[in-house]
Amino acid sequence: MRYAYGVTSAVLLAGASLSLMTGFPAGAQVAQNDQAQISAMSPRVGAPSSFADLTQQLQPAVVNIATRQRVKVEKQNNPFAGTPFGDLFGGQNGQGGAPGGQGGAAPTTREAQSLGSGFITSPDGYIVTNNHVIAAEGQGQVESITVTTPDGTEYPAKLIGRDESSDLAVLKISAAKPLPFVHFGDSTKSRVGDWVIAIGNPFGLGGTVTAGIISAVYRNTGTGSAYDRYLQTDAAINRGNSGGPMFDMRGNVIGINNAIFSPTGGSVGIGFAIPAETAAPIVDKLMKGQAIERGYLGVRIQALSEDLAASLGLPKKRGEFVQTVEPTGAAAKAGIQGGDVVVRVAGKDVTPEQTLSFIVANTAPGSRIPIDLIRDGKPMTIQAVVGKRPTEQELAQQTFDPNAKDDDEDFTKPGNGPSAGQKEALNGPIQKSLGLAVIPLTPVIARQLGSTDDTRGVVVTAVDDSSDAGAKGLQRGDIILSAGNRPVTSVADLNTAVTAAKAENRVALLLRVQRRGQPALYLPVRLR
Repeated sequence: MRYAYGVTSAVLLAGASLSLMTGFPAGAQVAQNDQAQISAMSPRVGAPSSFADLTQQLQPAVVNIATRQRVKVEKQNNPFAGTPFGDLFGGQNGQGGAPGGQGGAAPTTREAQSLGSGFITSPDGYIVTNNHVIAAEGQGQVESITVTTPDGTEYPAKLIGRDESSDLAVLKISAAKPLPFVHFGDSTKSRVGDWVIAIGNPFGLGGTVTAGIISAVYRNTGTGSAYDRYLQTDAAINRGNSGGPMFDMRGNVIGINNAIFSPTGGSVGIGFAIPAETAAPIVDKLMKGQAIERGYLGVRIQALSEDLAASLGLPKKRGEFVQTVEPTGAAAKAGIQGGDVVVRVAGKDVTPEQTLSFIVANTAPGSRIPIDLIRDGKPMTIQAVVGKRPTEQELAQQTFDPNAKDDDEDFTKPGNGPSAGQKEALNGPIQKSLGLAVIPLTPVIARQLGSTDDTRGVVVTAVDDSSDAGAKGLQRGDIILSAGNRPVTSVADLNTAVTAAKAENRVALLLRVQRRGQPALYLPVRLR
């Protein structure tokens, strides 16, 4: 179970299931959540007296999944290396480490295990679970996957397909007779307040059932991924629930338990599940051995916060803000620019519940789509041909190093700050309104900051920690390239931008800032 959201977020995607055509005789078996069977035992919607009958019907299709892995680890040095006691503690040649007498510790491997949940989606043994349940730890390698059914029978499982982006995987087991299975429901009909039950194996406790309600529909957790769109529930979800199904009161799998928000690592009543409408088509393709292709524009975006909207002069928060554009990506070819606000894509509004990433990822590569955006306060529409989304590994390699060191920032050393005349010029709107002290960017300073000689802007030499600029991370050595979507080539230009923003009654000014080793980003700074 991974932790990656808020204080603690454990990835726990729940399983989902499909009713599929198989090689078994027609009518040999029906899904455990077949509506003809479920309707007679389902409690009255909105007021369940018991979940017992429903659970008894569905539980046989939920399984435990365990992996056995071989993981590389760094071997600790022998503290007795080089002494007569070295060999007593696993040393070699009396040195307690690698041959050569230096006590070096060669990498070794250890055995590791993971536990999770899943569910059977067809009578011939296809199983859905989370990718992270069957993924290797670090540089490890999965040696075996074992599926245990509720009656205690163990089966070796074969990995059929996996998709890291959605955190879904499909396994296959072989049994002598048809297996109990369940299928997906329609998560688009889910409503806040609907009852749900989750069945899984938290902490290895097989066949655990928890109940709750849907707390929110299509919750965005802020991770920025293409599938950051979940059903939120207060049904208890813990370690080991990964891959287990979330059922509605009709016995349909409407979600895949995915994550929890928790300061302790245990359930505090805030859990997230991948909607069945998202999981079902991906699972279907994985079962058929088809590649998962997603749309991609090649932009770096962020939510349109209150400050960002204010700096742009927009009447309300709408759409998402484009920070940077890949030079050769689909967005650049279509004419999208950094500073644009995308409000509608392919006829769908961009909202916190329906993000730009989600809409584009679920658009077929090669599709030509209209994109409505706002640029410099003016609406416009462009046409874009959607590209193909890179793999997660390729996307990770595009990340700039946020810890790049400015070893040659000579101007930041004592004595290299602004001159007396420059200091006098700083006692104006910039310092009073933004909490910044700046100087002109010269070719020498540009080179010291890792920029080219032709870079134009002003350099931050001091930041008032009590200002919004300080709170948002602006620091000495940052280069301000533009303000209010207008180029800044001098201190006077920045002064003018501050004055204009105040004249327009804006509470924030949008700055475009360049930091060494990182792409230039837009940052809204509140005015004082």
